[in-house]
Amino acid sequence: MAKRPQVLGMVLAGGEGKRLWPLTRDRAKPAVPFGGHYRLVDFALSNLVNGRYLRIAVLTQYKSHSLDRHIAQMWRMSPLLNNYVMSVPAQMRLGRRWFEGSADAIYQNLNLIADEHPDYICVFGADHIYRMDPEQMLDAHIQSGAGVTVAAIKVPLNEANRFGVLVPGTGDRIQSFREKPSPTDISGLPGDPEHVFASMGNYVFTTKTLVEAVHADAENKDSAHDMGGNIITMLVNSGRAAVYDFATNRVPGATERDAGYWRDVGTLDSYYEAQMDLVSVHPIFNMYNAEWPIHSLQSSQPPAKFVFDQDGRRGMAVDSMVSPNVIVSGGLVRGSILSPGVVVHSYSTVEDSVLMHGVEIGRGAIVRRAIIDKGVKVPPGARIGLDPVADRQRGFTISEGGVVVLGKGTEVPE
Repeated sequence: MAKRPQVLGMVLAGGEGKRLWPLTRDRAKPAVPFGGHYRLVDFALSNLVNGRYLRIAVLTQYKSHSLDRHIAQMWRMSPLLNNYVMSVPAQMRLGRRWFEGSADAIYQNLNLIADEHPDYICVFGADHIYRMDPEQMLDAHIQSGAGVTVAAIKVPLNEANRFGVLVPGTGDRIQSFREKPSPTDISGLPGDPEHVFASMGNYVFTTKTLVEAVHADAENKDSAHDMGGNIITMLVNSGRAAVYDFATNRVPGATERDAGYWRDVGTLDSYYEAQMDLVSVHPIFNMYNAEWPIHSLQSSQPPAKFVFDQDGRRGMAVDSMVSPNVIVSGGLVRGSILSPGVVVHSYSTVEDSVLMHGVEIGRGAIVRRAIIDKGVKVPPGARIGLDPVADRQRGFTISEGGVVVLGKGTEVPE
C-alpha cells in the first residue's frame, strides 16, 4: 500500500471583513456566527478534518480574541498522534511588524512548515460556506504535476468583476489570473461562453513551490503580498499553476441539489441571503448531511423551549432554525435563525431575521428582516425593520438590500 502523503493545513483567518461591519466591529470575519451556533471558520476546518487532514494551523491577526477562544475550546484534537488545530497569531519573528498580506502571513510562519516537513500544503480561506473533500483536490494536484492547484467554481460572466478569474490554458494549466475584470474585458470558458472560472481562495501547494514563492514575494518591495494577486499570478506566469474544477468534487452524503454549493459571504446581503437559504423549505445547502458534518462547539445547554398556548399568545417558530437554550415565550418566530440563549417574549414577532447569542426580544416588539448581534436587548414594543428612516435615525446599519443590522452591544432606545 502506498504511503499517504503528509499534508499540512494552513487556514488564512486574519481577514478584517470591512464589508460585514458592524458584525466585524469586535471580531475577525472568520469568527462571525453563522447558522445558529457555527462560526464561518468551522466550514473550512470541517472540510479539512473530514478529509483526514488533522494538522492545521489557523493564521490569525485582526481582533482575534473570540476566534482564538473558539478554536481553543472547540477544535481540540488528540495529541496522541500529533494531531492539532492551533491558532497562530502574528509573532513578529521577522521584525516588529504585523502580517502585510496573506502571502506574508505564510512567509512569517515558515517555521511551521519546517517543523512538520509536509509533502503538500492546503492553504484555505476561512470565510466561505461550502463542503469540499480536500483529498480529491490533492489527488488532482498530484496528477497534474503543477506547483499549485487552484480550486475554481463557475460563475456567470456578468459577475466576473466580483472575483479573481482564472483563464484556462492548455490541459489543466491556468493561462492567466485576472483580479475582478470587467465582463467586457474577458471571454467565457471554451464550450461555456456564459461562465468563467472564479478562484475560491483554496489552494494545494507542493511544499517546495510554496516556500520558494513566498521567499521570492518577500523580496519584491512592490508586492502587496497577496496569495491570489501575487503568489498565484507569479506561478501562473511561470506555467506552474493548475485549475481544479470544484464541480467535480463529490462529498459523501451530498445531493445533486447541494453538490457544488459555495458562497462568499463577504457582504451583509450575501451573508443574510445564505442564512435565509438555511430556513427555506428546501435549502440548497444541506446542514443535515451526517456523512460530512460541519463541526462546532456543542456545549452543555438545555433544549429549546416554547411556552404559552393561548390565542394571540402562542410560543411558536415556523420555517426557522432554533438552537439549544432558546426560549420562545408566547411570541411568534417565522423564517428566522435563533442562536443559543435567545429569548423571545410574549406578543412579539420575529420574521426573516438572524438573532445571535443572547439576544432578547421584549414583550410586544416586532423585528423584521434584521441581523441582531450578540447580547442586544430589544425593549418592549420596539419596531425594527419596519421603517428605514426611523432605523437610520437610531443609528442602525442598513445594507444595500434593506437588511437592518445591529452590531454587538447596540443600545436600542425605548
